[in-house]
Amino acid sequence: MAEPSKCNQCEGSLYGQKFILNAEIPHCVKCYEKLFCNNCFACGQLIGCTSKDVSFKAQHWHGECFLCKMCNQSLVDQPFATRDEMLVCSACHITEFSAKCHACLKNIMPGSKKMEHKGNSWHEACFTCKSCQQLIGTKSFIQKDASNYCLCCYEKNFALQCIHCKKPIITGGVNYHDQPWHKECFVCTGCKQQLAGQRFTSRDDLVYCFDCFCNLFAKRCAYCTTPISGLGGSKYISFQERQWHNDCFNCKRCCVSLVGRGFLTCNDDVFCPDCGKDI
Repeated sequence: MAEPSKCNQCEGSLYGQKFILNAEIPHCVKCYEKLFCNNCFACGQLIGCTSKDVSFKAQHWHGECFLCKMCNQSLVDQPFATRDEMLVCSACHITEFSAKCHACLKNIMPGSKKMEHKGNSWHEACFTCKSCQQLIGTKSFIQKDASNYCLCCYEKNFALQCIHCKKPIITGGVNYHDQPWHKECFVCTGCKQQLAGQRFTSRDDLVYCFDCFCNLFAKRCAYCTTPISGLGGSKYISFQERQWHNDCFNCKRCCVSLVGRGFLTCNDDVFCPDCGKDI
């Protein structure tokens, strides 16, 4: 096959000159570099035919320009990572950007198993119970004073015992008269509904919801017969072993309120002085 005589682009003579074939089409070096070579992303200069062209994500570098942004070591044929569009060697990426173990303070290597909780990270082997030193892994645990405890050790070392069922209180709970209760154990003695967040009272060391206490122990109004709770500062009238709600203590005949006024009684009824004259 005869050697080509001229460049396909500039038609300059190729006799005695270096040339490059592209798809069997001859080009002089200058035309080939102008047409087909890339500019270096780092220095902006042309990557000539005699230079190594390193490409990554559609960008090109001279071999000598393909460097770690942090330590300037060559990345050619070396593992590297990107951070905010920067090229970083593996060593710098681990040192600067990898999470540090909350226990041993060493870097957690990329690709290794990492345990995370509330913004902190651990090596899998460092994520252990503070008390028994057993691996926690994916099991349930409780944090106390920045340390992790498996449920068994937390119950044994720290958990309060419910005054009712004698079992540990792991989360939540209710404190009444300086005694701890599970929320589900702190219930009305009468109807057994949970009392946490509800109005309640006690009698003889037993707790009752408002309705049960009224039904079981409260005196009843002589007029409307519903319970008079006396809770929450509500006022009532008491006279000769009978009680009335303030709103129910009215004259039997004219219905005027007798609160703070003189009154007369006849059998189970009360009257104002004016109406009482006719009794």
